[in-house]
Amino acid sequence: MDLICQDIHFGLGEKKILKGVSLKVEGNQFHTILGPNGSGKTSLLKLLYRQEKADKGLISLDGKPLEQWTLKETAKQMAVVTQFNQLQFDCTVEEIVLLGRTPHLSFLQKERDYALVQDALVKVDMLEKKTRLYSSLSGGEKQRVLLARALAQEPTLLLLDEPTNHLDIRYQLDLLAIVKNLKVNVLAVLHDIQLACRYSDYLYLMKEGEILYQGTPKETITPESLQTVYGVQSQVTWTEDQQAMIHYL
Repeated sequence: MDLICQDIHFGLGEKKILKGVSLKVEGNQFHTILGPNGSGKTSLLKLLYRQEKADKGLISLDGKPLEQWTLKETAKQMAVVTQFNQLQFDCTVEEIVLLGRTPHLSFLQKERDYALVQDALVKVDMLEKKTRLYSSLSGGEKQRVLLARALAQEPTLLLLDEPTNHLDIRYQLDLLAIVKNLKVNVLAVLHDIQLACRYSDYLYLMKEGEILYQGTPKETITPESLQTVYGVQSQVTWTEDQQAMIHYL
Protein backbone atom coordinates (compact mmCIF):
# COMPACT_ATOMS: atom_id res chain seq x y z
CA MET A 1 0.00 0.00 0.00
CA ASP A 2 1.54 3.28 -1.16
CA LEU A 3 0.90 6.45 0.82
CA ILE A 4 0.86 10.01 -0.48
CA CYS A 5 0.22 13.15 1.57
CA GLN A 6 -0.29 16.42 -0.28
CA ASP A 7 -0.33 19.85 1.39
CA ILE A 8 -1.62 18.60 4.75
CA HIS A 9 -2.77 21.26 7.22
CA PHE A 10 -3.97 20.50 10.74
CA GLY A 11 -4.58 22.55 13.85
CA LEU A 12 -6.19 22.48 17.26
CA GLY A 13 -8.07 25.69 17.97
CA GLU A 14 -5.82 28.59 17.08
CA LYS A 15 -2.67 26.47 17.10
CA LYS A 16 -1.41 25.38 13.69
CA ILE A 17 0.31 22.02 14.06
CA LEU A 18 0.90 20.97 10.44
CA LYS A 19 1.52 23.61 7.79
CA GLY A 20 1.41 22.12 4.32
CA VAL A 21 3.13 18.76 4.81
CA SER A 22 3.69 16.63 1.70
CA LEU A 23 5.41 13.24 1.58
CA LYS A 24 5.40 9.87 -0.13
CA VAL A 25 5.92 6.36 1.21
CA GLU A 26 6.39 3.86 -1.60
CA GLY A 27 8.77 1.33 -3.08
CA ASN A 28 8.72 -0.95 -0.02
CA GLN A 29 11.18 1.38 1.67
CA PHE A 30 11.73 2.49 5.25
CA HIS A 31 10.83 6.19 5.62
CA THR A 32 11.44 8.05 8.87
CA ILE A 33 10.29 11.39 10.24
CA LEU A 34 12.71 13.13 12.59
CA GLY A 35 12.33 16.38 14.48
CA PRO A 36 12.20 17.94 17.95
CA ASN A 37 9.25 17.46 20.28
CA GLY A 38 6.23 19.44 19.17
CA SER A 39 7.18 19.50 15.49
CA GLY A 40 4.02 17.64 14.43
CA LYS A 41 5.39 14.15 13.79
CA THR A 42 2.87 12.20 15.88
CA SER A 43 0.01 14.46 14.79
CA LEU A 44 0.71 13.51 11.18
CA LEU A 45 0.57 9.80 12.01
CA LYS A 46 -2.75 10.31 13.82
CA LEU A 47 -4.20 11.74 10.60
CA LEU A 48 -3.00 8.70 8.68
CA TYR A 49 -4.67 6.17 10.98
CA ARG A 50 -7.73 8.42 11.32
CA GLN A 51 -7.58 9.35 14.97
CA GLU A 52 -7.68 12.95 13.75
CA LYS A 53 -8.86 14.58 10.51
CA ALA A 54 -6.88 17.04 8.41
CA ASP A 55 -8.19 20.56 7.97
CA LYS A 56 -6.90 20.71 4.41
CA GLY A 57 -5.00 18.55 1.95
CA LEU A 58 -5.18 15.07 0.47
CA ILE A 59 -4.14 11.74 1.97
CA SER A 60 -4.33 8.85 -0.48
CA LEU A 61 -3.62 5.13 -0.26
CA ASP A 62 -2.83 3.39 -3.54
CA GLY A 63 -4.17 6.41 -5.36
CA LYS A 64 -7.54 6.48 -3.58
CA PRO A 65 -8.46 9.14 -0.98
CA LEU A 66 -8.21 7.86 2.59
CA GLU A 67 -11.86 8.61 3.38
CA GLN A 68 -12.94 6.27 0.56
CA TRP A 69 -11.35 3.29 2.30
CA THR A 70 -13.37 1.45 4.93
CA LEU A 71 -11.69 0.79 8.26
CA LYS A 72 -11.69 -2.95 7.55
CA GLU A 73 -10.06 -2.43 4.15
CA THR A 74 -7.26 -0.36 5.64
CA ALA A 75 -6.86 -2.74 8.59
CA LYS A 76 -6.05 -5.54 6.15
CA GLN A 77 -3.07 -3.63 4.80
CA MET A 78 -2.11 -0.96 7.35
CA ALA A 79 -0.76 -1.72 10.82
CA VAL A 80 0.06 0.82 13.52
CA VAL A 81 2.33 0.68 16.55
CA THR A 82 1.97 3.77 18.71
CA GLN A 83 4.26 5.05 21.44
CA PHE A 84 1.57 4.85 24.09
CA ASN A 85 -1.11 2.19 24.44
CA GLN A 86 -4.21 2.12 26.56
CA LEU A 87 -4.93 -1.61 26.54
CA GLN A 88 -6.64 -2.46 29.82
CA PHE A 89 -7.84 -5.97 28.98
CA ASP A 90 -6.35 -8.76 31.06
CA CYS A 91 -5.48 -10.89 28.03
CA THR A 92 -2.54 -13.19 27.49
CA VAL A 93 0.30 -12.21 25.20
CA GLU A 94 -0.90 -14.68 22.57
CA GLU A 95 -4.43 -13.29 22.67
CA ILE A 96 -3.14 -9.74 22.19
CA VAL A 97 -1.11 -10.76 19.14
CA LEU A 98 -4.05 -12.72 17.73
CA LEU A 99 -5.98 -9.43 17.62
CA GLY A 100 -3.76 -8.53 14.69
CA ARG A 101 -5.47 -11.24 12.69
CA THR A 102 -8.97 -9.82 13.30
CA PRO A 103 -9.38 -8.21 9.85
CA HIS A 104 -8.45 -11.51 8.19
CA LEU A 105 -10.11 -14.07 10.45
CA SER A 106 -12.11 -16.88 8.93
CA PHE A 107 -12.89 -20.42 9.99
CA LEU A 108 -10.93 -21.72 6.99
CA GLN A 109 -7.72 -19.94 7.97
CA LYS A 110 -7.64 -20.64 11.69
CA GLU A 111 -4.48 -22.77 11.59
CA ARG A 112 -2.68 -20.18 9.45
CA ASP A 113 -3.74 -17.39 11.82
CA TYR A 114 -2.20 -19.16 14.80
CA ALA A 115 0.92 -20.00 12.80
CA LEU A 116 1.39 -16.31 11.96
CA VAL A 117 0.93 -15.40 15.63
CA GLN A 118 3.59 -17.90 16.68
CA ASP A 119 5.97 -16.63 14.01
CA ALA A 120 5.46 -13.02 15.10
CA LEU A 121 6.15 -13.91 18.73
CA VAL A 122 9.34 -15.70 17.72
CA LYS A 123 10.53 -12.63 15.80
CA VAL A 124 10.15 -10.38 18.84
CA ASP A 125 11.54 -13.01 21.26
CA MET A 126 8.30 -13.33 23.25
CA LEU A 127 7.17 -16.85 22.40
CA GLU A 128 8.15 -18.23 25.81
CA LYS A 129 5.89 -15.63 27.44
CA LYS A 130 2.83 -16.20 25.25
CA THR A 131 0.72 -17.41 28.20
CA ARG A 132 1.70 -14.49 30.44
CA LEU A 133 -0.87 -11.80 31.11
CA TYR A 134 -0.14 -8.69 29.07
CA SER A 135 -0.70 -6.50 32.13
CA SER A 136 2.16 -8.25 33.96
CA LEU A 137 4.80 -7.31 31.38
CA SER A 138 7.37 -4.54 31.52
CA GLY A 139 7.03 -1.53 29.25
CA GLY A 140 9.61 -2.88 26.82
CA GLU A 141 7.97 -6.29 26.70
CA LYS A 142 4.59 -4.72 26.01
CA GLN A 143 6.08 -2.78 23.12
CA ARG A 144 7.48 -5.97 21.62
CA VAL A 145 4.09 -7.65 21.93
CA LEU A 146 2.41 -4.76 20.14
CA LEU A 147 4.93 -5.00 17.33
CA ALA A 148 4.22 -8.74 17.13
CA ARG A 149 0.51 -7.92 16.82
CA ALA A 150 1.31 -5.61 13.91
CA LEU A 151 3.50 -8.25 12.25
CA ALA A 152 0.72 -10.84 12.56
CA GLN A 153 -1.52 -8.44 10.67
CA GLU A 154 0.66 -8.93 7.55
CA PRO A 155 0.64 -5.23 6.66
CA THR A 156 1.87 -3.73 3.41
CA LEU A 157 2.06 -0.33 5.12
CA LEU A 158 3.42 -0.07 8.66
CA LEU A 159 3.14 3.12 10.74
CA LEU A 160 5.41 3.34 13.78
CA ASP A 161 5.43 6.06 16.43
CA GLU A 162 8.62 5.72 18.50
CA PRO A 163 8.51 1.89 18.32
CA THR A 164 11.77 1.54 20.24
CA ASN A 165 10.62 3.60 23.21
CA HIS A 166 11.29 1.78 26.53
CA LEU A 167 13.48 -0.83 24.80
CA ASP A 168 17.03 -1.83 25.64
CA ILE A 169 19.52 -1.19 22.83
CA ARG A 170 19.57 -4.86 21.81
CA TYR A 171 15.83 -4.86 21.18
CA GLN A 172 15.97 -1.47 19.48
CA LEU A 173 18.40 -2.91 16.95
CA ASP A 174 16.54 -6.22 16.64
CA LEU A 175 13.11 -4.69 16.12
CA LEU A 176 14.19 -2.11 13.58
CA ALA A 177 16.05 -4.84 11.70
CA ILE A 178 12.86 -6.94 11.71
CA VAL A 179 10.86 -4.04 10.31
CA LYS A 180 13.53 -3.29 7.70
CA ASN A 181 13.52 -6.90 6.52
CA LEU A 182 9.75 -7.00 6.06
CA LYS A 183 10.20 -5.29 2.68
CA VAL A 184 6.97 -3.30 3.05
CA ASN A 185 6.26 0.43 3.09
CA VAL A 186 7.21 1.85 6.47
CA LEU A 187 6.67 5.32 7.90
CA ALA A 188 8.26 5.69 11.31
CA VAL A 189 8.67 8.48 13.81
CA LEU A 190 11.98 8.01 15.59
CA HIS A 191 13.90 10.00 18.19
CA ASP A 192 17.40 8.61 17.70
CA ILE A 193 19.03 10.18 14.63
CA GLN A 194 21.79 7.58 14.32
CA LEU A 195 19.30 4.70 14.52
CA ALA A 196 17.19 6.42 11.88
CA CYS A 197 20.22 6.72 9.60
CA ARG A 198 21.11 3.07 10.16
CA TYR A 199 17.76 1.65 9.07
CA SER A 200 16.03 4.29 6.94
CA ASP A 201 16.08 4.60 3.17
CA TYR A 202 14.63 8.10 3.25
CA LEU A 203 14.33 10.79 5.92
CA TYR A 204 12.03 13.75 6.54
CA LEU A 205 13.20 16.43 9.00
CA MET A 206 10.34 18.40 10.53
CA LYS A 207 10.24 21.54 12.59
CA GLU A 208 7.19 23.52 13.73
CA GLY A 209 4.80 21.65 11.43
CA GLU A 210 6.86 21.81 8.25
CA ILE A 211 9.24 19.48 6.46
CA LEU A 212 12.47 21.42 6.07
CA TYR A 213 14.75 18.70 4.71
CA GLN A 214 14.22 15.38 2.97
CA GLY A 215 16.28 12.79 1.15
CA THR A 216 18.57 9.89 1.87
CA PRO A 217 20.21 9.91 5.31
CA LYS A 218 23.51 11.14 3.88
CA GLU A 219 21.77 13.91 1.96
CA THR A 220 19.64 14.96 4.92
CA ILE A 221 21.77 14.70 8.05
CA THR A 222 24.29 17.52 7.86
CA PRO A 223 25.65 20.06 10.35
CA GLU A 224 23.47 22.69 8.66
CA SER A 225 20.24 20.70 8.91
CA LEU A 226 20.87 19.71 12.53
CA GLN A 227 21.54 23.34 13.42
CA THR A 228 18.34 24.49 11.68
CA VAL A 229 16.04 21.75 12.98
CA TYR A 230 17.47 21.03 16.44
CA GLY A 231 19.46 24.16 17.20
CA VAL A 232 22.68 22.26 17.88
CA GLN A 233 26.18 22.50 16.45
CA SER A 234 27.64 19.22 15.27
CA GLN A 235 30.14 17.38 13.13
CA VAL A 236 28.78 14.59 10.93
CA THR A 237 30.97 11.89 9.40
CA TRP A 238 30.01 8.71 7.59
CA THR A 239 31.51 5.25 7.90
CA GLU A 240 32.31 3.03 4.92
CA ASP A 241 28.96 1.25 5.38
CA GLN A 242 27.17 4.63 5.30
CA GLN A 243 26.42 4.90 9.02
CA ALA A 244 26.30 8.37 10.54
CA MET A 245 28.70 9.38 13.29
CA ILE A 246 27.41 12.55 14.93
CA HIS A 247 29.51 14.56 17.37
CA TYR A 248 27.73 17.42 19.13
CA LEU A 249 29.86 20.48 19.87
